[in-house]
Amino acid sequence: MRSRLRRLYAHDRQFTWTAKITQVRTGQGLRRCIRVRVWGAGKNSRALQVDLLSTALRSAWGDPAVTDGAYPEPKHVRAVLDHALAHGWQPDEVGGTFLLTGAGHAEALPLLGFVVTDLLLLAERDTSGG
Repeated sequence: MRSRLRRLYAHDRQFTWTAKITQVRTGQGLRRCIRVRVWGAGKNSRALQVDLLSTALRSAWGDPAVTDGAYPEPKHVRAVLDHALAHGWQPDEVGGTFLLTGAGHAEALPLLGFVVTDLLLLAERDTSGG
């Protein structure tokens, strides 16, 4: 599936962002998780990455991973962007990824409908053997 690039204007510049919907297993079953990536100076600039776990609860219609329609809005991306800039992200640097992790940023970055999580990163490491 092709990702759609979106634009966000903040701090007197244009940022480009994408959001990829996936799912992770939690103690409550499968949950919707969305990986957000943001670039501030083109495709070769240092990307900002954060995984957002939807806080939607299980409904009568089934697992939130299937029925949850949560998707980050520009206000969520702006909050993530502002937080990352305040914590050392340099969008003009070339290469690499600046990660906002659940362990380091979940409490300091409250987002209505989402929580910053490490579950997707941990699942990827488990499947890659690393």
